[in-house]
Amino acid sequence: MIKSELLAQLIAFRRDRDWEQFHNPKDIAIALSIEASELLEWFQWRTNDEISAQLVSDKRELLEDELADVAVYLTYLCHDLGIDINKAIAAKIDKNAAKYPIDKVKGSADKYDEYS
Repeated sequence: MIKSELLAQLIAFRRDRDWEQFHNPKDIAIALSIEASELLEWFQWRTNDEISAQLVSDKRELLEDELADVAVYLTYLCHDLGIDINKAIAAKIDKNAAKYPIDKVKGSADKYDEYS
């Protein structure tokens, strides 16, 4: 998902600060959830027009920071658990393709157990 040079930078950043001791999978998953919630705050109570306006304002940087926080914790979690996120995503696409065949779901937001 991220370039190998950037991953090395992230791992070094954490190691240099001796933060690995705090980064067990449970706590990283919690941090990931918290950061995802902070990402949601950027959109909360805003219309699509307001969101579009913010995307071209100085508030865009706040969104980018929140997205980066989510990506950082996801990257740490995948790294620490030995999960190749690219392989995991490819496998999930295959599973979803079987769950959601085009002829049954195209144009529908129904969950796989709701369509007929």
